[in-house]
Amino acid sequence: MATLVCFHAHPDDECIQTGGIMRIAHEAGHRVVLVVATRGEHGEVAEGFLDEGEELWERRVKETAASAEVLGVDRVVYLGYVDSGMIDTPQNHAPESFWQADLEEAAARLAQILQEEEAEVLTVYDDHGGYGHPDHIQVHRVGYRAAEMAGTPRVYETTVNRDQVQRLFDQMSGAATPDPDAPHIPEGTEMPDLDTSTFGSPEALITARVDVSAFLDFKRRAMRAHASQISDTSFFLTLPPDAFAAAFGVEWFIRRGQGPGITETSLLS
Repeated sequence: MATLVCFHAHPDDECIQTGGIMRIAHEAGHRVVLVVATRGEHGEVAEGFLDEGEELWERRVKETAASAEVLGVDRVVYLGYVDSGMIDTPQNHAPESFWQADLEEAAARLAQILQEEEAEVLTVYDDHGGYGHPDHIQVHRVGYRAAEMAGTPRVYETTVNRDQVQRLFDQMSGAATPDPDAPHIPEGTEMPDLDTSTFGSPEALITARVDVSAFLDFKRRAMRAHASQISDTSFFLTLPPDAFAAAFGVEWFIRRGQGPGITETSLLS
């Protein structure tokens, strides 16, 4: 059996973007390792949510452990950097932030894990981190360099199908006739405020899709474990089942050099 290593920027990223493939790999008997660059120190949290004296990062580490158990993760590792915050915020410039990390040093930390685990597959983000978050962009850079150092044979960039998102938005706005074979968002569902011209990656660049629809219960449960960031009233958890399946039932990836065309895969097949 093989080892899948999923490299993410913050706690909760793992369940949103790769929760399905992690559970699929686990149930197929593969080893699953989650590496998180930061402990999500600068996430937003509702006033009064944390216990007295509790730091947000402490709660997020606990939440990640709970999510990992749901997803079948065998090992969780933190690289030891600090959350860089959103783009153009003061946290970007903190010397201990992941955004300021030395590329070679950070990659060496990850490469050591890849070598220990004899990783067959590593997942990172696309080159703009999906939506421009500094830590997500750094995951892309560090991940590829670490794979080179460790000799990890396959690297997949997790992304969002920009064209599919646009089709869903057009369907909701009435700008397009619904495709009976496409994922369907029920009328009246509140959609997030996204710039669909830059979010994710164009379909022409995507090389792999993984149908995770049979594992959506695990994905939703893992999201719910991150209660400090994904509340019961969030977009993620208020979606009705059909809408949740349309939004999260497929996980999309780019593998450099694979060539055009989207293939059906489990990444470890």
